[in-house]
Amino acid sequence: MTATRIDGTAIARRIRERLRAQIEKEQETNPRFKPAFTIIQELGTYVRMKLKAAEEANIICNLVHYPKSTTELQLLEHITSANNDPSVHGVLVQLPVPDHISEHAITSAVADEKDVDGFGVANIGELAKRRGRPLFVPCTPKGVMALLQESGVDLVGKHAVVVGRSDIVGSPVSHLLRNADATVTVCHRRTEGLENFIKHADVVVVAIGQPNYVKGEWLKPGAVVIDVGTNYIPDESKKSGQRLVGDVDFDSAIEVASQITPVPGGVGPMTVAMLLQNVVDSATYYFERERAQKNHNG
Repeated sequence: MTATRIDGTAIARRIRERLRAQIEKEQETNPRFKPAFTIIQELGTYVRMKLKAAEEANIICNLVHYPKSTTELQLLEHITSANNDPSVHGVLVQLPVPDHISEHAITSAVADEKDVDGFGVANIGELAKRRGRPLFVPCTPKGVMALLQESGVDLVGKHAVVVGRSDIVGSPVSHLLRNADATVTVCHRRTEGLENFIKHADVVVVAIGQPNYVKGEWLKPGAVVIDVGTNYIPDESKKSGQRLVGDVDFDSAIEVASQITPVPGGVGPMTVAMLLQNVVDSATYYFERERAQKNHNG
């Protein structure tokens, strides 16, 4: 019996439709409610999916391009300008940044209340705390949790193994799983006996950046598998000469798992949907705060 595919594309579409309806309802009484975010990106960075998704959800997306020669100070000035713009409710810098620019300095410069990527010190710190209250959760980990919830996966008391320890996916998703009362083990490429850890996992989240790395025979029968990987491998049958695969060997894993995300069509669309959710939440918070201040001032 093969695993059920977790359709991230369909789930993300439903989220965009819900966000659009939420925005339209709010605009009936508050025409000024126009959620907007700014993407600051190096020239040539791929953001087409985010632009299309934002348009579908009736969210404004502004692009600020910068060349590779941009200095850290110039990039910080772009961020400060967006931070101070009341019409912008979210600011994100497309990573990675050029080598001569400090990623930590850039992500830390985004105002906490506009950090819709969730990578700033305050949001990451709150996420790491037990019962912490981050304003925004990083989009890919938030998408992973939404996929598990939409798929009816009960995490309480389950053993979850996260393969990968990055600040973008592995570490934050481990905090979210722990907060959902799962027992969490974080592994990585240097973990000795990695297969044995995976073999005992009820839920496996893989974000290691290695194509087809986790094999089906490593899995516990009936495990739920969330594949965060995005890797291009040669494929002469494709017009581009390559195809996109995940970090899990899908063909073997689907024969063992109970549920599994495909690549593409799994976590990717959910990452964008969660970004839009964070932007709408930010705009809602902004306008609620504005209303409260007006009522307070009479």
